[in-house]
Amino acid sequence: MKIESAQLLSTERAYEGAYVSWFQGPGLAKSVAPGQFVMVHCSTEGTDPMFARAFSYHRLDGSRFALLYQVVGRGTEWLATRQRGTQVRMYGPLGKGFRLPDARSNLLLIGGGVGIAPMVDVAERGVAAGHQVVVMMGGRTDAHLLPASHWPREVEYVVTTEDGSAGAKGFVTQHLGKYQEWASKIYACGPNSMFASLANVLRGNGRRQRPEILMEENMPCGWGMCYGCGIFTKRNGVKLCCKDGPRFNLFDVF
Repeated sequence: MKIESAQLLSTERAYEGAYVSWFQGPGLAKSVAPGQFVMVHCSTEGTDPMFARAFSYHRLDGSRFALLYQVVGRGTEWLATRQRGTQVRMYGPLGKGFRLPDARSNLLLIGGGVGIAPMVDVAERGVAAGHQVVVMMGGRTDAHLLPASHWPREVEYVVTTEDGSAGAKGFVTQHLGKYQEWASKIYACGPNSMFASLANVLRGNGRRQRPEILMEENMPCGWGMCYGCGIFTKRNGVKLCCKDGPRFNLFDVF
């Protein structure tokens, strides 16, 4: 783990209410596993808001890295409105990320809302390793979807919306269809309601895919000191999302 002030390089709107910010931070961008996160102090003085915010690594490029986030409160609004050159205090990389297969495989990546954030990095790594990659994203409307231009051209990108304004109508877990049978490995990130639905769909398909998920719990400290992100697992009792996760086996939690 590195504690560093990263320089803000740019911030652009990704979709309605969401932004991508690029930072320069050699220590923070080094040896990042897919699905890991970084803790960001979203204030000038570091005291209000007091606690840092957890953000998944969205993309990596040498000593640069990008974060995709939704503006939901004072911290994320502060971050989205900073000027280029701002120094932002962070520490990371943290947590246990996804484990990609060694052998060439069919990877299905599922993102609900801003849970799509880590999937671009995962997709880029998957394509580079020779895997076949399909990404499915669910959003409220067509305005809440990450544009197709954000993905490697080798990726098949499938979208669903709750109102039917783009792709199939409904939740993303209702439209796995042929993709759940095609996939040899499934990765997902999103709200708990999506995970519960995903577990119900996949539990009955008779395949040993062992889906990996990234949990979106509140993580005040990010490294296991505050015990604020405890979750209950079925076989291993209480685990800390930041230290023991955020990667978990879907069926061990849902």
